[in-house]
Parts: sequence; structure tokens; C-alpha cells
Amino acid sequence: MWKFSLVALVALVLGACNNPQQQFSVAITNEVINPNYIGNGVQWDAYPEAEIWGAAVSDKDWNTLYKRLDFMKPNYVRCLINSPFRYFDAETGAYDRTRNIEPLERLLQYCQDNNITVLFGEFNPPTWDMKDDPKWITMAADYLNYLVNDLGFSCIKYYNLFNEPDGNWASTNGDFYLWKKMIYAFHDEMQKYPGLAEQVKIAGPDIVKDYNNSASPYKSYEWVEQTAKQMDDVIGLYDIHAYPGQHQVRSGAFAEAIKIYKAQVPADKQIIFGEAGYKYWRAEDSLLMQEYERRAEANPNTKGSDSNMLVYDFFYGLDMPLLAMEVMNGGYSAVAAWMLDDAMHSQNDAGNTEDIKLWGMWNILGEEVFGMPEEEEIRPWFYSWSLMCRYFPGGTDIVKVEYEDQPGVRVVSGVFQDKRTIALVNFSDNDYDVLLTLPEAFKNGKMYFYVNEDMKKDENGFPVPVFTGVEFNQDFPIQLSNQSFVLLTNVEYL
Repeated sequence: MWKFSLVALVALVLGACNNPQQQFSVAITNEVINPNYIGNGVQWDAYPEAEIWGAAVSDKDWNTLYKRLDFMKPNYVRCLINSPFRYFDAETGAYDRTRNIEPLERLLQYCQDNNITVLFGEFNPPTWDMKDDPKWITMAADYLNYLVNDLGFSCIKYYNLFNEPDGNWASTNGDFYLWKKMIYAFHDEMQKYPGLAEQVKIAGPDIVKDYNNSASPYKSYEWVEQTAKQMDDVIGLYDIHAYPGQHQVRSGAFAEAIKIYKAQVPADKQIIFGEAGYKYWRAEDSLLMQEYERRAEANPNTKGSDSNMLVYDFFYGLDMPLLAMEVMNGGYSAVAAWMLDDAMHSQNDAGNTEDIKLWGMWNILGEEVFGMPEEEEIRPWFYSWSLMCRYFPGGTDIVKVEYEDQPGVRVVSGVFQDKRTIALVNFSDNDYDVLLTLPEAFKNGKMYFYVNEDMKKDENGFPVPVFTGVEFNQDFPIQLSNQSFVLLTNVEYL
């Protein structure tokens, strides 16, 4: 009886119609399709331009960041530097590994204290002319050793030497063989530091899915293929980036397209999405692009050169977990949302406060730098993304989910230490009756609902479960309203 009264409450919470339009079953299995998932997380860089903009991140703001991340519990953080903001003095060419270290130390200490897997690295060499300079390799390897062995940041498990080396915006400009040469040079340099190569593995090729540089000898998926064929001995983790359009993901085309990249990876290695977000330049997303351009033109803080002006919208909180579901079900081992915070970068890191990279869940310097305190508030997509991070901990096994194809619905499920999480997204205009079937009884669970204008939050703006103490014997009917995200879990934290 209690189970059915709960279902009635769910219907009231979601505002479902009296005669739902569609009914279908979702069978959650114990068949592992993607073992030992590293986790979902964020790109979190150490605020390189903050002081140039006129305000370092204050202790108060750091504490706000920590509090928000304490709830989110990202399992994977990608953190890259531009060396002229850290160890390299561009005026003198001097190397100083302690230069401007404090923000990076604070970021890495948080990751260390919270057992977060970090992929660390550099966007580009200190100057474009140093892209094949052994001096850069010497500095970069020494700096990594300083962070890992001297300062004790063993949370750094992987390393990127170049960001997106296939791009015409990178110093490599798509030169695979230059990239390969420098990766081997860096690998050899790491051997000079006791234990470093055992603690930190090189990640690559870090290329952009669907992007093909005419100057490159290889298409984007071929970079992964050739990395595996020519360089697998020095690659510990395969890594690509993706910025699909909304239609591409919602149509299922993205899930199909990423298969070819995964297929190139040796069976004993994992592949991740080092960073991911949405871009709307494709023809199918033209209306979204029009709105993007309208907002960029009106915004005093960005020209939209490299931004997503739609991160303020409710639907982005459906699209980002949807992207993660495709990644998780597709056999990839992690994805970092680009990005945590608007306060990290301007276009080309030029220090221009009128052209920031606006992609975040907030702008922690909204008041101090931009005179807009409201920008420091949490944006809607934090709600669903934090749940996708928090309740799929590192080490989760992603399991097979069976259901008939339904317009606008995706499901993912994971098992962690005999506890289970199930996430569903419905980006359609249909309401659904869904019968969840599990292979075992479910006990002591909680349910979260991300529904427009009806999201339960605490005083900090953090998600609060609509129901706790959820228990059932294998079968559990719920009503999944249109344009909603639902997460059911009995994963617990002390």
C-alpha cells in the first residue's frame, strides 16, 4: 500500500496528467557494460586571470566553491595551466616553480583531500616558438614532479602536454608527428624523477571529436587510431573532447558517432571525454544559435567568441546529464563538463573582461570583477549535473538497461558497492508511466526531481530529495513528466 501512495505523491509533485500518454518498462540488469567508471566531473582551472582582472579569489569565495563542490562530489577534475601565469616569466624567460602557486595549490589540495582524480597539464607551451623546444619539456616535467612528489598532490593521475593538438588554434596545428615527438620526450624526461612515471600516466591524444584540420594527416578518429598503433606504450589513458549540438545528442546521432573512437582503443585501456559541452553552430540548432547570438551581443562580459550563452536555461540541465548518459552507456570512463566557473578564462587568456569564456555553473567573481553579484548564484544545470557526479562515484560499474525506444527518453544505471543509482531524462513533450524493474529489492533510497520551476532545494540552492526511505521489491512504477530529470539512488555518504 505504501508503494502506491508514494506513486500518487510522485504524480502530484510532477504535475502529471490524469491519463498519461505513454507506458513502458525499464529493466535494470546486473550485466556490467562499463566497469570501474572513473566518474563525472568538471574542468576546474586555477583562476589564472583573476588578479589581472583586478580581484584575486577571496577566502570567502574559495569557501563558497568548496561548499558547492562538497555537495557535487566530482570524481574527475581536468585542470590545465598556461605556464606564463604560473612557472614561466614571459618577460625574462625564467623558470620559477613557486611563482603564482597559491591558487593552484588550493585547488589541488581540495582534490587531494577529497580523493578526486585529476588530469593535469598545459594548454600550450610558454610561447608558440617553444612547441618543440626541449627546454619546455624540462620545465614542464620538473613542475609536474614539484606538484606530485614535492608538494604531495598524488591526486594527479594523468597528464596532458598539449590541449587539442589537432586544432588550428593549437601550437601544433594538427601536426601529429610533432605531438608524438614531444610526448615521447616528456615521457623520457619523467623517468629522471623517481616514481613520477609510476604515479602519473600520459593522457592523449586530447583531440576534438568531429573536427578535422586540413593541415593534419589524420581525421579526428584517426588520431585515436594512430595513437593506439604508434604510441600505446606511453599512453595511460585515451582522451577526446566533444562539443555536439543539441539535435545531434537528442537524435541519438552522437551516441552512434562516438563508437568509432572507442573502437580504436586497446582493450586494456580506458577512454574518457576530457571535456564536453554544447555548441549550436549546426543547422539543426539554428534557432538556439539565434538566441545565443542575441544574448552574446547584449552581454557586457563576453562577445560570445567561446561561450555558451544558454547555460542559464533549464533545458541545459537536461542536456548535460543526457550527454553523460550517452558517454557512460557508450563505454567511456569519465566526462568533465566544460566548465565549472566563468571566472577562469577570457578568450585566448588575454585578460579581457569583456570577452570571458562564459560556460559555468556560476561566476564566482561576478561581484568583485564584473559588478554583477547575481552571476555568483548557482545556475539551474548545477542541480542535475551535481547529482550525476555525486551518485555515480569513482569505481561504479555501469550496467545494461533494457527498454523499448521511447521518444525523448534516456536511462543509465550504475552499481557501487552493492548500491544502485538510476537516472532518467525525458526531454520530450510526453508524460510517461514507467515501470522500473530491478534484479533485487531496493532499500533505503531517495528520489530527486529536476522539473522546471518545481525543484526542491535547500537554503544553499543544493538539490534535496523529494522522497527518502524509498523501498520496493523489484518493480517500481513512477510517472516521468515531460522535460524532466529523475534520479533514484541508495548510494550513501557518511
